[in-house]
Amino acid sequence: MTDTRASLVYRNLTADLAEQCADLELRSFPSADPDELLGADDIAAYAETFPEGFFVCLDGDRVVGQGAGILLDFDFANYQHTIAEITGEHQCGNHDPAGDWYYGTDIVVDPAYRRRGIGAELYRLRKDLVRRLGKKGIIAGGYMVGYPSHKAAMTPEDYVSAVRRREIYDPTLTFQMDNGFELLGVLKDYLPSEETDGWSALIVWSSDPPTPP
Repeated sequence: MTDTRASLVYRNLTADLAEQCADLELRSFPSADPDELLGADDIAAYAETFPEGFFVCLDGDRVVGQGAGILLDFDFANYQHTIAEITGEHQCGNHDPAGDWYYGTDIVVDPAYRRRGIGAELYRLRKDLVRRLGKKGIIAGGYMVGYPSHKAAMTPEDYVSAVRRREIYDPTLTFQMDNGFELLGVLKDYLPSEETDGWSALIVWSSDPPTPP
């Protein structure tokens, strides 16, 4: 197979890409309820609200990956939330330029382009933005891809703890840990899903460098 990584270009969202980005959502999550995915209207709203926080990967003129987010403040003492509650209208209505945290709302890679470093590059671009803006870090709800295979025997909390200890490999959460994220807890009813019963993991990456020993 030809390695296409050299032909990939990353840039910020522009309104003319809204339809393509919405198509990528449907292509990547064919079994999902379309109402739970970003539509063209939502993505056009991102282009107006915070295009700097929405990164797009292009192979030629074709959108093959994207990562979106907004800025907001976050109360770690009361961290339970759903994605709809915390993000607002069009999943970007609660964007606050003065917010301390970048909240990752969406990351998608075309199924035909997976395992080519696109996800890792989208995370790197997010981290660079956070550092450039002087924000505290990145927060997101991490989809517990592997939980359906374990939910008959494990609570969501026990599953996330096992993934954190690297006793269980979860394609999404382990990838996020490998990219420097911590798994801080579980989020109930975060995103409707029959497979995970709505559970997701609260993941956090801090922009502060570690303190030397």
